[in-house]
Amino acid sequence: MKLLRFGAEGAERPGLLDADGTVRDLSGVVPDLGGDGVSRVALDRIRALDPAALPSVAEPGRIGACLNFVPNFYCIGLNYARHAAETGSKTPSEPILFSKAASALSGPYDPVVLPRGSQKGDWEVELGVVIGRETLYVSEAEALDCVAGYCVVNDVSEREFQIERKGQWIKGKSAPTFGPVGPWLVTADEVPDPQALTLSLTLNGETAQASSTSDMIFGVAEIVSYMSRFMKLVPGDIIATGTPEGVGMGMTPQRFLQPGDVMELTVEGLGTQRQEVVAAG
Repeated sequence: MKLLRFGAEGAERPGLLDADGTVRDLSGVVPDLGGDGVSRVALDRIRALDPAALPSVAEPGRIGACLNFVPNFYCIGLNYARHAAETGSKTPSEPILFSKAASALSGPYDPVVLPRGSQKGDWEVELGVVIGRETLYVSEAEALDCVAGYCVVNDVSEREFQIERKGQWIKGKSAPTFGPVGPWLVTADEVPDPQALTLSLTLNGETAQASSTSDMIFGVAEIVSYMSRFMKLVPGDIIATGTPEGVGMGMTPQRFLQPGDVMELTVEGLGTQRQEVVAAG
C-alpha cells in the first residue's frame, strides 16, 4: 500500500493511493497516520479494506508529511561508504545514532526554511524506515518484521550548527521544515529488499546525489536490531538511515543552500519530493 496525507497544513486527512493512482479518503476509517495508526496491526486493517469502496478524491491538493507526528525521529550518520570517504571520516565500526527534533517534520513539497543565522544549509536524501511494532532486543533476522514501511526523507542540515558549535549534532538537524517526509508511506510488503533501492537528489536541476542503498555500511535490518539493544522503538518512530555522497559539505568548493534553490529527491518506488529553499523571516 501507498499511504499519504493530503490537505492544508494542520488539516490533513489520511488517504490511500489505489492501483490506478487515485487518492482514496481514509478519514472515515482511521483517525490519522502516525504512532499506533501505522502499527502493523493498524496497517493490516487498512489492507483489508476495498479501496473502491472508499471515497475518491479528485483534487487532493497539498500533500503533507505521510505521518502526522513522530514519537521519535532518529538518524544514522556516515552510513554510506562513499559519503564517509567524501567527508574524510573513518568508516564507523558501529552505527552512529543521533536525533532530529520531532518538530522538524515537514511535508514533501513544503518550503525548506533556513533558520536565522544559517550559513551552511545542506541536503541529504535518505531512505526512511517507519517502525510498526514495539521493538526491543530484536535479532537481525527478525528486524524487518518490525518495519511498517518506508518513505523518502530529506535530512536537511545546518553544518555550522551541527559541527562548528558545541554539543550534539541535533542542533544542526532540527530547525522547523528540516525533516521533509513522504510523499507516501509505502508498506514493507512492497519493498522486498531495502538494500537494493536507487536514490538521488538534484539541486536546481543538476544531479548532486545518485547512489544505491547497497552502499550502506549498515543495512536496515542491522540498524533496527542494533538500536533495539539500547532503546525500545515504538510504532511511528522514523529512522533516517543515512545519505550517500554528494552533499554540499563534501563538494570542492563547498556548496551550501541559498534562498531560491530547489531540491528534488527520489528513492526508488517511494516517490519524489520537491522543496524550494527560503530564508526565515
